[in-house]
Amino acid sequence: MESRHPAPTGQPDGPWLVVGLGNPGPGYANTRHNVGQMVLDELASRGRLTFKSHKTNATVAEGRLTPGGPRFVLAKPNTYMNVSGGPVAQLLRFYSLDPSHLIVVHDELDIPFDTIRLKHGGGHGGHNGVRDVIAAIGTGDFARVRVGVGRPPGSSGAADHVLKSFSSAERTNLPILVSDAADAVEQIAAEGLTPAQNRFHAR
Repeated sequence: MESRHPAPTGQPDGPWLVVGLGNPGPGYANTRHNVGQMVLDELASRGRLTFKSHKTNATVAEGRLTPGGPRFVLAKPNTYMNVSGGPVAQLLRFYSLDPSHLIVVHDELDIPFDTIRLKHGGGHGGHNGVRDVIAAIGTGDFARVRVGVGRPPGSSGAADHVLKSFSSAERTNLPILVSDAADAVEQIAAEGLTPAQNRFHAR
């Protein structure tokens, strides 16, 4: 069920905390489960921002992506996916932000590859990273950029699927998918969720 609370509308009174979910270490860097962190790398590249270690058990890059645009705190938890909530809760406290200024970017099995879906509120949909964030911050009322990685073919297990690298065919379109997801984050922060949904859900 979607949240009844109003979706974020690009409030100018504080930075947007954008969290890319994934697993730490180079062994996981190119897996489907880490596509959220790939999106954060794209956002940081756009603003020429550098990730640095932070006391909240995350690596963080801060700044504006465009002159006069919204301020961002881009964060990658240093924890494994299923315990992402602790760093997110610490980040919200450190920057004195309400969850209405939180955007979580994550992989989504139930969405076909090369597809993006945006939402605010609701449950975790079986995603362990989102589940832990909701448990840690005490609410699901935050924006999510759900990046489709698709279900595995045949009887392959979902857990193995998300921990594998993208196929050669998927890698061809992966830069476009990551760029689109980064565009979605920027549009949510600048204009609000509904305009971003109108743009990306029409595809």
